[in-house]
Amino acid sequence: MTQNLPNPDQTETAYHYQIVRRAIDLIDAADDPLTLDQLAADMGMSTAHFQRLFSRWAGISPKRYQQYLTLGHAKSLLRDRFTTLDASHAVGLSGSGRLHDLFLRWEAMSPGEFARSGAGLTIFWGWFDSPFGPAIVMGTARGICGMGFSAEMGEDAALQDMMSRWPKADFVKDETMLRAWVLHAFGAGDGTLDKAPMFLIGAPFQINVWEALLTVPTGHVTTYSEIAQAIGKPAAVRAVGTAVGRNPISWLIPCHRALRKSGGLGGYHWGLPMKRTMLAYEAAHTET
Repeated sequence: MTQNLPNPDQTETAYHYQIVRRAIDLIDAADDPLTLDQLAADMGMSTAHFQRLFSRWAGISPKRYQQYLTLGHAKSLLRDRFTTLDASHAVGLSGSGRLHDLFLRWEAMSPGEFARSGAGLTIFWGWFDSPFGPAIVMGTARGICGMGFSAEMGEDAALQDMMSRWPKADFVKDETMLRAWVLHAFGAGDGTLDKAPMFLIGAPFQINVWEALLTVPTGHVTTYSEIAQAIGKPAAVRAVGTAVGRNPISWLIPCHRALRKSGGLGGYHWGLPMKRTMLAYEAAHTET
């Protein structure tokens, strides 16, 4: 059962995401752009009610947001908001880095710790509301180590997916342990924290890829090949794609900002509708 965050605005955004998710299906199924009246009617809402709820989540009108949800939006992002990653800006394993607009710090697991598949680790977990529906969040005493979303695959599958990443760890359900970090991570903190710590559990190559993702500004995108160049492995585009897909802390480590050079979305572990929604959400909030 999803644990509601003690913040009414955050709970509302989780509900509003369900509306947006339904709207995506309608937009995809339509041959032509849908009017506000059509979308509202298909949702079973009055036009005014639908626009009010939708705009509260997206920050812009449904009509304008629909432009960001089109399948061609990724190509326009690559044209207008492409970020070239300078290898000198990719954070090394011994660095501290200006991660995620300065509110995240990280601590990487050593190769030896990673090889033990989480043996000896206690990982706390819980369900929380997020702007993108129910989020499964996991963390050790050192910080958030996992975040995933269940809107596409369901809560049971999402939970098992996350637990399978550290099969030898001890898992303890404890929302209280994680709540302050989660609130801060989703921008609903109460001011008592200045950081939401991350504990990256991965092999050195994976962590280099994830660190490169953290240099992509909000509202911008990059490509898998650009990431490979940035980490000094230009021929490892396929391996970079795999590492992006295995990112354990979705949204905070913005794997949704990695696209194919062609403008295709590529894959997304938690479902392509989620990736499209995250890109559209960031584009809308960046431009308002």
